[in-house]
Amino acid sequence: MTTITEFQMRKDNLEDTREVIHEAPSLANGEVLAKVDRFAFTANNVTYGIVGERIGYWKFFPVADEGWGIIPVWGFADIVESKHPDVPVGERLYGYWPMATHLVMAPDRVKETRLFDGAAHRAELPPVYNAYGRVKAEPGYDGKMDDDRMVLFPLYATSFCLYDFLKDNDWFGALQVIIPSASSKTAIGTAYATKDDATSPKLVGLTSSRNKAAVEALGLYDQVFTYDEIEKVDAERPAVIIDMSGNGDVLGALHKRLGDNMKFTSNVGVTHYDANAIGSDFIRERSAMFFAPGHIQKRTSDWGPGEFEKRAFAFWHDAAIKSRDWLHIEKKAGSDAVAHAYHDVLAGKTPANAAWVVGF
Repeated sequence: MTTITEFQMRKDNLEDTREVIHEAPSLANGEVLAKVDRFAFTANNVTYGIVGERIGYWKFFPVADEGWGIIPVWGFADIVESKHPDVPVGERLYGYWPMATHLVMAPDRVKETRLFDGAAHRAELPPVYNAYGRVKAEPGYDGKMDDDRMVLFPLYATSFCLYDFLKDNDWFGALQVIIPSASSKTAIGTAYATKDDATSPKLVGLTSSRNKAAVEALGLYDQVFTYDEIEKVDAERPAVIIDMSGNGDVLGALHKRLGDNMKFTSNVGVTHYDANAIGSDFIRERSAMFFAPGHIQKRTSDWGPGEFEKRAFAFWHDAAIKSRDWLHIEKKAGSDAVAHAYHDVLAGKTPANAAWVVGF
């Protein structure tokens, strides 16, 4: 009998974690058992936990104890047992997994290069998270980019969405794009996409003093300021803010400085999750939480099935290769490695130019 190991955390206190081991259930007809090979863990995954109740991330991989949950991660898994006629043992999938050794799936809408997990509890969840790539059938699949894909594709897909969303809205009339937490990987991806467009506004990065030199060295931002230098931001130029940090003090200070020239704020991540209380200077009526799956669904309607994925994948591939100039991926295996990576990222100890790829 196969045993499943899960890494769980309390929903109301992400620092409180535990390892739970149980037997895998017997498969029903049409189900498969996937063995998770390895996955990335980044600040993006921490955001899944922070907004898990509000957006529904805890619903993907529910556990019996409602006070506990499993944060989803992006990675690769191999089918080790199958009762589905079209998904054989040995199939390798890329997609959304629990922080666990295995997942029972109910493959649905099985096509040559992808399938969906049709498990009943996932039916109402965003389709982008239920889709899995059958990587062996992908044209030009390169296993040497698996680590890059795990770390960067989910982030750079969001980056591409942000760029496309703002461009689709004519940048809300802005002449500058201000990105707090400019050293974050999603911010860097957004900067890659924006910089490649000669018609886009200029880019202004905000970051910590310790990261300023590294952010400037990327050569992506027209200006880089520390959080203590917000008064240097040009308040006369209409601005759109792409906030990766969720830091209420920073956002409040920016909104106060820009006033009417703060045209729109897109709240994306919660990098500084312990400082995300929004103060009185925050302009709520021109701010909104950005939800990438919603934009993907819009573009699927606009462009037709598969076109968004094609464009986003092409962007990710190019940007991932560029990112090798600055990104270091730390790879480790074992339960201790999973726990270490999780707590390191949660505590904000992972350097901006590093990322974790781990597995049990």
